[in-house]
Amino acid sequence: MDAQGRGRADNIDPADQWVLNPNTGEYELRLSPSAAQPPVPGPRRPSPRDGGDAAGGRARQAAGKDRQAAGKDRQAAGKDRQAAGKDRQTPRARGAEVPAPRSARRRGAEPEAPQGRRASRRPVKKKSTAKKVLLWTGGSMAFVLVAVSAAGYLYIKHLNDNITSVSDDGASTGGFRKDEAINILVIGTDKRTGAGNEGYGDSGSVGHADTTILLHLSKDRSNATALSIPRDLIVDVPDCPTEQEDGTTKVIPGSQGVRFNESLGQDDRTPSCTMRTVTELTGIKPDDFMVADFNAVKTLTEAVGGVEVCLAKNIDDPKSHLKLSEGTHKISGEQALAFVRTRHSVGFGGDLSRIELQQQFLGALMRKLKGNDTLTSPTKMVKLAEAGTRALTVDDKLKDIGKLKDLGLELGKLNPKNLTFTTVPVVDNPAEKVHATVVLNESKAPAVFDAIRNDVSFTDVKKKEKAAKDAQAARLKGTKAPASEVRVRVLNGGAQAGSAQAVLNWLQNDEGVTKSENAGNAPDQLAKTTLEYGPDQAAQARRLAAIMGLSGAALKPGESVTNSQGLPAMTLTLGKDFKGAGVSLTAPTKAPDVDKSTADKVKCAS
Repeated sequence: MDAQGRGRADNIDPADQWVLNPNTGEYELRLSPSAAQPPVPGPRRPSPRDGGDAAGGRARQAAGKDRQAAGKDRQAAGKDRQAAGKDRQTPRARGAEVPAPRSARRRGAEPEAPQGRRASRRPVKKKSTAKKVLLWTGGSMAFVLVAVSAAGYLYIKHLNDNITSVSDDGASTGGFRKDEAINILVIGTDKRTGAGNEGYGDSGSVGHADTTILLHLSKDRSNATALSIPRDLIVDVPDCPTEQEDGTTKVIPGSQGVRFNESLGQDDRTPSCTMRTVTELTGIKPDDFMVADFNAVKTLTEAVGGVEVCLAKNIDDPKSHLKLSEGTHKISGEQALAFVRTRHSVGFGGDLSRIELQQQFLGALMRKLKGNDTLTSPTKMVKLAEAGTRALTVDDKLKDIGKLKDLGLELGKLNPKNLTFTTVPVVDNPAEKVHATVVLNESKAPAVFDAIRNDVSFTDVKKKEKAAKDAQAARLKGTKAPASEVRVRVLNGGAQAGSAQAVLNWLQNDEGVTKSENAGNAPDQLAKTTLEYGPDQAAQARRLAAIMGLSGAALKPGESVTNSQGLPAMTLTLGKDFKGAGVSLTAPTKAPDVDKSTADKVKCAS
């Protein structure tokens, strides 16, 4: 072997001359970095056509020596070109780069290879950069999560501390439920609390129910009704048990024939007294209440960046401090408060005209709350949380921010176009010449209250499934048995005490249903009155339904039972909706025709 083969030619390691090309799987001879060299195939195994004899082997050995000699000549030529300053890149075999040569082994811990020698191909082992980044990121993320969790907890605690709550004194249903219709009583007071409110309201007001809205959210969350109750409506305020600061209960005597706004503040009445008054007036028991002061209007509108309202004429009201020109305006803060308090410059100048402004304002506020520019803005959401918790007083069932959040989520399911604003139907008080107060319109108001109690929508969005309607209607169609053939057991399942006997007397004495009997109390309380009947009792059921005023939904096909005489009979269970013997129990399916508007449309105030 020559000097180059023994590794003494220009300090070149022989192992650097033959390297494995990973792309071809063959060993190739490496030349000087500047020499252009085609790939040299490595030795191959003898094939049958070679003959496999010694002569063939000697021939191949000679050919290999010739190729090695040719390689030496090419290497020498390459050195000459390198000496001339020509630096060329190493050629690629079959389009793939040949691995770099190994350097001579280092002797000792030299900082760098001597001149003329290649640096080692084996780098000093270092920690993976990717691993370090991953570890750092993971640690930081864990820290951030802990910090955010701690901050979130502290912020929730902060919001809880903002909330002011008072007892509902047992006047509510015990709080809203997610799987039921929701009734929230929203009360706006004229109490001059908070900075900058000295010019509003009566200077000595104890905080009357100046603005009151009963918000009904349907069970399926498809629609809602906001019923405004005029502050000057003449009502009877019932006795109001009220919890005192020392834990005792004081009964505040009721008042007959007074303005509705006296249900709060007057004689130390609390919001629970307003709840009882609403229940007495409408027959609807609120689930919760919220009381807002002047600052609530100002801070909520500022938090959402203002709301748009519309006027059909110029308004300059010195009493409310509102001065706006005809057209659309974005209002917030003091201007928003002036807008909802204005009454002398709109309509007939009374409270009913102001209610229209308030309904327009609330519709605009809801549209803004549901808009993307509010829901996608963390800044606005934080401002809303701050404003809402500071400006509202709620009942003790809503004193936790988590419960308020749940209520907000339920309300958030509603589309503004399905929120209807309407007002309790009233007429001028005939007992007054000046007509400063109003009384119920007895021909229209009961239908409005009944529709809300029965979860009937004031819009067309709430539609029953056609198949269910048809099935219920079919139960009432067909032949009806004579009243004398109707055999029924009457049970009390939630109606007032004595109702079963009252119905029995009425059926037997007035309607000819002589085969009826009082079966006592039902095992369970029912919200709705039901009539269960067997397969061969459909004609009897239709007759009794016509007598009682039962809807198709009240009829429950099933199995008949036996009465005290051992004969098959139907079962009539009086529910909480029972109103008295002879009073129809057919629930309304269509809302009454009253003045109303929806939150998705802007009606310019005139």
